[in-house]
Amino acid sequence: MTAVASVVPESRATGPRLAWLRDRGMGASILVAALSAAFGVLLVEITAYIGAVLQADPFIGDSGTLAFVVALLSVLLTVVAMYVAAIVTANTFSTIIAGRTRQIALLRLIGATARSQRAEVGTQGLVVGLIGAGLGLLAGLVLAAIGVQVGAQFLDNVPTSFSLAQPFVALPAVGVALTTWAAAWAGSRRVLSVTPLQALGGAVERTHEEVSGTKGRHIGAWILLLTGAALLAGGVVVGLMTPLGVVVAFFGGVLSFTGLALGSVLFMPPVLRLVGRMFGSSATARLAAENALRYPERSSRMAIGVVMGVTLVTMFAVALESAKRLMMSQVTGEVPDEFFAPMDAFAAIMMVLVAVSAVIAAVGLVNLLTIGVVQRRRELGLLRSIGLSNGQVRRMVLLEATHITVAATLTGLVLGIVYGWIAAQSLLGSVPTLPDFVPAGLVAPQIPWIPVAIIVASTAVLTLVAAATPTRLATRVAPVEALAAD
Repeated sequence: MTAVASVVPESRATGPRLAWLRDRGMGASILVAALSAAFGVLLVEITAYIGAVLQADPFIGDSGTLAFVVALLSVLLTVVAMYVAAIVTANTFSTIIAGRTRQIALLRLIGATARSQRAEVGTQGLVVGLIGAGLGLLAGLVLAAIGVQVGAQFLDNVPTSFSLAQPFVALPAVGVALTTWAAAWAGSRRVLSVTPLQALGGAVERTHEEVSGTKGRHIGAWILLLTGAALLAGGVVVGLMTPLGVVVAFFGGVLSFTGLALGSVLFMPPVLRLVGRMFGSSATARLAAENALRYPERSSRMAIGVVMGVTLVTMFAVALESAKRLMMSQVTGEVPDEFFAPMDAFAAIMMVLVAVSAVIAAVGLVNLLTIGVVQRRRELGLLRSIGLSNGQVRRMVLLEATHITVAATLTGLVLGIVYGWIAAQSLLGSVPTLPDFVPAGLVAPQIPWIPVAIIVASTAVLTLVAAATPTRLATRVAPVEALAAD
């Protein structure tokens, strides 16, 4: 019993009930929840303000379609933010559970049930969600108030009756709290498979062979992916008759991407293998590539957040550029500069808001990389004990991060272009066009190369930032101490 007590963290045995909030990864989870809630609250306020500004515009103020599109985008983007946060949180808790394998097994050994431990993790997720949602609600309202004041200084048609007391402003915060709770519960499913015998080991990630045996999860991923693909195709078809096709396509996008996320251990390794060949044949490069492939769950959890962020930003860039090109093709003669000003402002604001989802995903990557390095102290200590220098270990960790982010960026760009074209097609396919006011039909996808270049450059910066803390941690502990660590 003494040996067991020495392994269970003291803060859990004798400290305050909320001492687990100091565990590595929990602070970042609260930050993710706060960013998501602030994003949703700010989105509700800003889109309501944009709607009021557009209604006051003398050129397009009477457009009922535009008002519908603004309201629809507000709802869809709020759901997207909660979706991104849920996947990032689920991946974070999955990684935390992998690191707690020995502790969980020891508790099982002295009589605790797997379900009681999973319920504890679910409660932790709810507390994290409530704290983050509360902070995000306050931050979102403050930022919205500042945004309205700034907007009033630059806009010609300032709405006089706008109020921050929007009826649905609290919904994003409530949604984030609930999705964080659900994500923690989903991420803790690994608890059910931990056995008391694993008390002899440390952090345990399933290998490629073990992951390949989880047929049920793979079948579910394929079902979601194929169902989503069918809905995406249906959205394109419905979009030829009504703009509501974008709603069908939206649910298709959610289902198909969820299928990709659940089946990422199947879809990401081939991309990782292909990218790994770009890094040469040095010892550190080969180790980095093999580490990314040896434990596909860990690599896929890190990659999927970046894939989400890049996909979202690329998708909206392609969709907005395609919509603008369609509008420009309908205008004859000289166009006043102010004609496209509202749309350009709307596009810029939407791109900034969507970029927040990418930031949420980036926080998840930094968090998972840091937790992963901490949990791999024994492995890194062994590498240093057999002759790898501190510089080689740091370079290996940096190459792993680069490997994962490059693979994720390429995947996200491809998915973003496809999803962006489907979004534009399903929304604009039925829009009447000049000169005969017939539906637009098939809309050609337009790729804005400047935003794509910005995405690639931002991902490169993200790699350096995300790897900064893990590379320091990788060499902070002496090899002997690392090899003796639990």
